[in-house]
Amino acid sequence: MTWMLLATAGQFLNAIVAIFDKYIVSDPNVLPRPFVYAFYSCLFTGFWAVIYLLGYIPGLSDLGMPSFSNVQAPSIQVVGMSFLAAYTFFIALVSMYDALKRADASSTMPIIGSVSAMSSFGLSYLFLDVALHDNFIIGIILLSVGTLLVAQTLPRINVVIQVFHSGLFFALHYITMKGLFLETSFDDGFFWSRLAFVLFALSLLLVPAYWDKVMSQTKETTKRTGFIVILAKGLAGIAAFMLLKATDMGEVSVVQALDGLRYIFILIFSILFAHWLPESAIDHDMRPKVFLRKLLYIVVILTGFVVLFS
Repeated sequence: MTWMLLATAGQFLNAIVAIFDKYIVSDPNVLPRPFVYAFYSCLFTGFWAVIYLLGYIPGLSDLGMPSFSNVQAPSIQVVGMSFLAAYTFFIALVSMYDALKRADASSTMPIIGSVSAMSSFGLSYLFLDVALHDNFIIGIILLSVGTLLVAQTLPRINVVIQVFHSGLFFALHYITMKGLFLETSFDDGFFWSRLAFVLFALSLLLVPAYWDKVMSQTKETTKRTGFIVILAKGLAGIAAFMLLKATDMGEVSVVQALDGLRYIFILIFSILFAHWLPESAIDHDMRPKVFLRKLLYIVVILTGFVVLFS
């Protein structure tokens, strides 16, 4: 299925982004405040509406590239759902970045992905009246369980609450986006949701405490850090477009379940580029016992992936 391949490619890019994110939020000399990083993540994500300019290139619109010609004046439902998507995404990011700052990515990201996948399945049934066939249900369970098992040790209780909170709000975000695409069209919903991201992020600056936090952190940021953030958010924007397009074309719960593939890609990067990546970016524990345990969990994830395609 095309949308599954699109989601897989999106998770590959998300694996690269996860390495950047871990480095950025865990190094106090880079960008130590998760709130500020989440602010810029929302702001840069919103600017991906410029992708609509590519729709004017002949032939690209036929390949699924969004076009301004398909954007209509929004209804109150579209406006409300767009801002709800922005809010849930921002809240999920703040919790995820704070969890990454306090614990290892190998402990936090798999749990977030598992919670998001299982929550998406339940919320799809509750709000979207989605009924999945047996292979999809089995595949989602295998992917979710395998992703959860990847977490070597459960983090502290305060971090556990954050990762569950993040996973739930990521699920709410993608469910909202799926509902938005059902309410209108992908081109229309994607455009107004990106605009809502920008307006929501800028509205945070109206709160004096948030203004001071963002401005003070921005002034302390070096040009090198700014380049890393822009690069990370650029890749995140491409990945988000792929995942949202896959969400529009397929089942939101399955797209979220494929989040487990992100950890497989991270593990591959850890093996291939361990000598070049900083300690704060990846898990360098490659002892045979630990590696084999991770490999076993990955087999569970891959089995779920195969079941989805069968």
